[in-house]
Amino acid sequence: MDQEMKDSLMGALENVIDPELGIDVVNLGLVYDVDMDEAGKVDVTMTLTSMGCPMGPMIVDNIKRELAELPEVKETQVNIVWSPPWSKDMMSRYAKIALGVR
Repeated sequence: MDQEMKDSLMGALENVIDPELGIDVVNLGLVYDVDMDEAGKVDVTMTLTSMGCPMGPMIVDNIKRELAELPEVKETQVNIVWSPPWSKDMMSRYAKIALGVR
């Protein structure tokens, strides 16, 4: 997968908003990696803000829906991991400003 495709995938993921925080999963720092094989299968490795996040299934569904909009994507697998654990330090400057985090 080239950098242009990776950027396209990450751009699509920026459309997935965490409903509790109102910021996209990329700027929140929840997406750790995204990869696509030659067959069009995308693997997203990500975390959630907390282990008990009630919005997890909805976020996963929204990720699959957004990536399915890209013609190159044939299938999406979302892998939720807990290591490394998410922290506010993983957020982009934009997300920190929007949420008033220092």
